[in-house]
Amino acid sequence: MTETDRDPILVRPHAPQASGRSVRKDEIELADRGLYIESWLPERRSRRKPLLFVHGELAGSWLWERYLGYFAGRGWEGHALNLRNHFWSQTADPADLSFDTYVEDVVAAMERLGPNVVAVGHGMGGLLVLKASERHDLAGMILISPELPRELRVPARLYELREIEDVYGKEGIGWATLPEKLQRDNSDLTLNDVLRIQHLLGQKPHETGAARRQVLQGVAVDRTATGQLPALVIGGGLDRLVPEPGSERLADWLGAAYEPFGAHSHFGLVLGEHSHVQVADAIRAFLDANRL
Repeated sequence: MTETDRDPILVRPHAPQASGRSVRKDEIELADRGLYIESWLPERRSRRKPLLFVHGELAGSWLWERYLGYFAGRGWEGHALNLRNHFWSQTADPADLSFDTYVEDVVAAMERLGPNVVAVGHGMGGLLVLKASERHDLAGMILISPELPRELRVPARLYELREIEDVYGKEGIGWATLPEKLQRDNSDLTLNDVLRIQHLLGQKPHETGAARRQVLQGVAVDRTATGQLPALVIGGGLDRLVPEPGSERLADWLGAAYEPFGAHSHFGLVLGEHSHVQVADAIRAFLDANRL
């Protein structure tokens, strides 16, 4: 076992800057699960709750880079999980992965960070957070364009499930086309944003179709598990992957606060060069209002 394996947190000496404040960029490795968590920490400790960011299909901790900088620069420590076989986490056979194994990954990250964590999920990551919250106490929950649970969706038809490849890449979510077209369809993203997303979504298929099939068939969620948990749901009016009306329905079902952003796309909500700021400001206001 190496020193890296023994020490779960590795401090990098060259700290990035966020909002003019010094930030330490660290990492946490959960070696038993092959998971890598990217952490951005404020130089000075605060009483704010740690944030756990959970990405959706085909993504990774890169999805949260702008949020990590935004919140660390304002006193929150942020931890961006990479699910198995995603970005910096350990490579795994997609045939061995499913929505259920991803839930286990999220629960493991929650357990590592403790009971006071605020979980933030995007897309499928939002549904993963909901499901993991049945097994681990949270201080709060923020769901950004989340996939809907079984209770709020019409189950996919058999032919729709059969059309999903066992392993798929960015073509599976419509991102294997001309950047200029994507920029027109996602007008809150700059062309540089689009090119970066296309690159980081990967050149080869690596997402497991089993997880998507489970989501489309319907993942049951026990909403009583969240109880009186402070919760915020955010929807994007330009979101073609998770249409905004579904996000509003989920907020009503959970009894959560709801914030719609009519001019924001699926990825623009979290990493658009300009568009992410409005959403991050709304999340910050929610955190402050609930003393998180």
